[in-house]
Amino acid sequence: MHDLDFLRYRRSLESVFPRICVTCCSRVQAQRWHTACSSQRSGSNALATDNRVLPVLADPAVDPGERAGGIQVIARAAAVLRALRDHPAGLTLGELARLLALPRSTIQRIVDALDQEQLVMAASPTRGVRLGPGLLPLAAAARFEIGEFARPALQELARECGETVDLSLLDGTKLVFVDQVAGAHRLKAESGVGVAFALHSSAPGKAMLAALDAAELHNLRPRLRLTRYTASTVTSWDVLERELAQVRAQGHGVDLEENSLGICAVAVALKLPGGGLAAISVPVPTQRFEASRASVTALLMARCGRLQEALG
Repeated sequence: MHDLDFLRYRRSLESVFPRICVTCCSRVQAQRWHTACSSQRSGSNALATDNRVLPVLADPAVDPGERAGGIQVIARAAAVLRALRDHPAGLTLGELARLLALPRSTIQRIVDALDQEQLVMAASPTRGVRLGPGLLPLAAAARFEIGEFARPALQELARECGETVDLSLLDGTKLVFVDQVAGAHRLKAESGVGVAFALHSSAPGKAMLAALDAAELHNLRPRLRLTRYTASTVTSWDVLERELAQVRAQGHGVDLEENSLGICAVAVALKLPGGGLAAISVPVPTQRFEASRASVTALLMARCGRLQEALG
């Protein structure tokens, strides 16, 4: 019996036999009761087989917090949806229960409710569930604005480090700055909202390239031109790939006068809802970059870590 078939059959049992605690029944019980239902029903709204009424069975696996009415339904349903987001091919109820460390009976109830709203669907004819079509209009209506969401973090970071802070988005073979908070120093680096930078020569560009999965980077590579902007610009794919590996290992990208003379920068990539990429970067005049590099990097990574956690 498919996971969703089992859940839907439980709903039909619940409507026909209200005395039976179908939310606590096991798959084996459901299959036995399905066989019994096809041949006999009692007149007292209780399920009977061989002239014996099946007793209501308590399930020891039911979450005690759920019995006490303390279940955090929305949080747990969201956890199920995030787990399915991370496993596009689908998961069985048992896999979801193990992954989320929740009783299988709790997962059954959550998936049952999500199925009724078309937020999950069968992953295959025989097993598992995956995200359903009911999520599509919700995602389309969200219109997530990273600039508005990240603005407070940019302001706090600029205040903490005293330098200009930029927010950029990956746009095909380039990045585009979409927000900026100016630093407090008289001598400061500023690029301007709407300005586009190359990916291979900038700290945010390298951070976002490193955040792409292998297939995405492979598809993008033929379209990227490694143009030289300064004597320090990386123009070899072998060198760039080594740098990207280092970016992945350390969690941030660095530009050492590779895009513009007199300007260095550090950046961290952010994965956005829906699969896009953004980056927060701190450009610093070369003359004070080395002295502030460690502290700026630490502040940037801490701030971006909290922001990424909020983004999910």
